[in-house]
Amino acid sequence: MKNNELETKSKLQDESLLNSTVGRRSFLQYAGASAAALALVAAGCRKDRNFTDMDMSAGATLDFKDDFGVLNYAYALEQLEAAFYVKVASAPPSSFTTAQKAYFQDIQFHEIAHREFFKNALSTAAIGSLEVDFSSIDFTSGSSVLAAAMAFEDLGVAAYNGAGVRIKTTDYLVLAGKIVSVEARHAAYIRDIISNGSFADLNSLAPLGANNAGGLDAALTPDKVLGIAGKYIKTKINVINL
Repeated sequence: MKNNELETKSKLQDESLLNSTVGRRSFLQYAGASAAALALVAAGCRKDRNFTDMDMSAGATLDFKDDFGVLNYAYALEQLEAAFYVKVASAPPSSFTTAQKAYFQDIQFHEIAHREFFKNALSTAAIGSLEVDFSSIDFTSGSSVLAAAMAFEDLGVAAYNGAGVRIKTTDYLVLAGKIVSVEARHAAYIRDIISNGSFADLNSLAPLGANNAGGLDAALTPDKVLGIAGKYIKTKINVINL
């Protein structure tokens, strides 16, 4: 695993996105370049490993005694987000503009890259594939899809922010920072579609613990995040050593 940590660290140093001034879609696509890089690095670590999906009949167990528990926690959330965006991108609401369809495809690719990165990085320590439940979301309604997307992205940002303190390995902490910054861009973009000019609004995130006056985003503990996300996950998730 140490070699994987060093390889990850050496290949994830490009911070130019943070200082770029680009259009909104270019912004997402450029962010996606880092996401794609994550997937490629992970794919390179796949050689000679057994990736048989874990038996999930008894549910998934997230053991927070070490970094693997935190990484599996992130993997679970990325599975959920990827599944949502794949569904939207495959049959977007009729009210979506051409640009919005393209933006959601971009986000879909980011989330798939994140999901595959964690799956490959965790290797045989990865939990299996989660069964999701999106029955409460009307995928034919643009407003329903946008509201769900905003909720998923806001929750994802809060989840990464809250999990950072539990990560012991510096390389993993840097990685989490790179991913959460992309998730925050997704959240800002979707919020701006819903209400133009609201992309930087933190007041609406006060229920999740954001502090607008202090310029601080939300941070939630894993138990609170999973309590909210559980509505969309059929697979039982067991949490230990939290």
